[in-house]
Amino acid sequence: MTSKVWFITGSSKGFGRVWAEAALARGDQVAATARDVGTLSDLVKKYGDKIAAIKLDVTDKAAVDGAIAEADRRFGRLDVVINNAGYGQFGAIEEVSEEDARAQIETNLFGALWVTQAALPIMRAQRSGHIIQISSIGGVNAFPNIGLYHASKWALEGFSQSLAQEVAEFGIHVTIVEPAGFSTDWAGPSAKVAKSMPEYQRIRDQMKERRSNVVPGDPQASGPAMLALVDEAEPPLRVFFGDVGLPMIQQEYAKRLANWEKWDWIADLAQGPAKNRKAAG
Repeated sequence: MTSKVWFITGSSKGFGRVWAEAALARGDQVAATARDVGTLSDLVKKYGDKIAAIKLDVTDKAAVDGAIAEADRRFGRLDVVINNAGYGQFGAIEEVSEEDARAQIETNLFGALWVTQAALPIMRAQRSGHIIQISSIGGVNAFPNIGLYHASKWALEGFSQSLAQEVAEFGIHVTIVEPAGFSTDWAGPSAKVAKSMPEYQRIRDQMKERRSNVVPGDPQASGPAMLALVDEAEPPLRVFFGDVGLPMIQQEYAKRLANWEKWDWIADLAQGPAKNRKAAG
């Protein structure tokens, strides 16, 4: 198997760290980015020139361009780019401040966009590459108290589905990974919480109870899954990580279809006389 060159954002902990370690352990090369590259010092010591530890805040577009260029200079190509940097913004829609909302979108959406745009010229020149966007089950479903997080992930999924069609002719694949609940720092130290309003306390309590009944997955188990994904000759556009995603989305889409079918008479009404003329013809 030919060694791959990876570029991973948010490599200091959680999924990003697991995937960087998995790639390095099998002999691949990794450009690992983090706001604090000191968190990667042990990997640099262990793997030497197989890893490039690059300081990066993905909301800084110029810095993103520089980081991608540095990775290309260091390793000469980019085979796998993983947009993993991001966090969860908790708070009801009414609670979220303008600053909260803009920061969430800047990191989770625009950060991934800047990295994607910076990597594409290199991958087009290679006529190969695999861009992996880390979304969430929250990219295909939505729950109370994390509306802005959902907004960022639904937007990420939208532009990535378009992207996949735009770059297929260049030999570039796009995969949207949708993890379920894993025991990372996502809902803990990495999360941001809006200033709460008492009117939404009941919703917060309900969501807390719901999360307490879910057994989180082990992030380490996602390492082999990511390696298997990047080694596929024809990888999927979307894939769940964890065993709760598929049954959850099957239920969700069944509800959506039932809703659309029930209210299809409104759709017909909105079509106006044009539909009636077509049917008559």
